[in-house]
Amino acid sequence: MNVNKAIILGNVTADPKIKTTPKGQNVASFGLATNQYWTDKNTNEKKQKTEFHNIVAWNRLAEIAEKYINKGSLIYVEGSLQTRTWEGKQGDTKYKTEIVAQRIQLGPKNATTSTSSNQKNRNQARPQTKKQTQDNPNDDSEEINVEDIPF
Repeated sequence: MNVNKAIILGNVTADPKIKTTPKGQNVASFGLATNQYWTDKNTNEKKQKTEFHNIVAWNRLAEIAEKYINKGSLIYVEGSLQTRTWEGKQGDTKYKTEIVAQRIQLGPKNATTSTSSNQKNRNQARPQTKKQTQDNPNDDSEEINVEDIPF
């Protein structure tokens, strides 16, 4: 049996970039930063490490990303890992690993760190209740509230 599942909770690093494929599918891409905290055992100093993740959302999730997600937003993402390869300008092989979102959960309205006017307009349109955002309408899985996650 094989499993390819990624689950992360973090802050969006830039407003999503939305494109439409030649076949008419919407695709959104954006970065997500997650932080890890620990205390150094030798110095008792608090440490932090930030990881940056590439997120890709298709179709309905791309539309939701465009409408509700902006820089600084706290979001929960479930998806699968995908590594793309291509040939660079000088003939070298390039790699990019992404999380292809299958579910996105919007964080609390006040959990953003950016203060751009674009964000303020988007946040005003954000629904007051947390909602499950999936392409599969037949999925009756339990919704996760990011405020209940213990980290």
